[in-house]
Amino acid sequence: MKPKAEKVPKQPLAIIAYEAIVQRIISLEYQPSQHLEESQLMKDIGIGRTPIREALVRLQGEKMVESHSNRGVIVRPITLQNTKAMFESMSIFEFGVADIAVPKNCSRAIQKMKESNKLIETTVRKGDLLGMVEANHKFHMDFARASQNEFLIRATHDVRSEAKRLSYLSFNTVLDPDQSLESHYDKVVTEHETMISLLETKDIAGLKQLLQKHIGTFRKRIIHFMVS
Repeated sequence: MKPKAEKVPKQPLAIIAYEAIVQRIISLEYQPSQHLEESQLMKDIGIGRTPIREALVRLQGEKMVESHSNRGVIVRPITLQNTKAMFESMSIFEFGVADIAVPKNCSRAIQKMKESNKLIETTVRKGDLLGMVEANHKFHMDFARASQNEFLIRATHDVRSEAKRLSYLSFNTVLDPDQSLESHYDKVVTEHETMISLLETKDIAGLKQLLQKHIGTFRKRIIHFMVS
């Protein structure tokens, strides 16, 4: 007698709707400032109105969409002002992670960071842009968890979630004619490896210097895109 196959529990429809909309926002299929009609979302995703509405409420709470009395729900715009604020916050939070994490035992977080960086390499080989964005997000959240500080982890999650659309742009757009996307991917992975090494050796000065460089490269690529 064959053993019964285990049933994989189905995800609630609101979660399916949420994840589908998030993917379309991150990949810029739904453009910044685009009006999101419930009827069109139902058609795009193949899900009913109630889970779509629940997903939009969650997305509004995460500041990925905005509700306007005269325009309804729109994808949150990408502006120079909020991009500047995002990068300022990113630097403050990740420097804070370094300050708090270095004196602690970070072995578990370091192992997770290594796994996430390997995942980035895998998604690069597959040409999976959304996978790269998610793996990169996971790496930086694993780094945040090295702080073992729930408030700092939560703050980092908010700013890193905001950065996902910009990460997609960075991974998908040739912004510097002297640097191919492949060399950019290699640089990201290499800098992540160095971050891990500096965290292992508890070199806080070196870690902060690398974080500044890593975030600075990201900022430079995005500003170049926005003003070009």
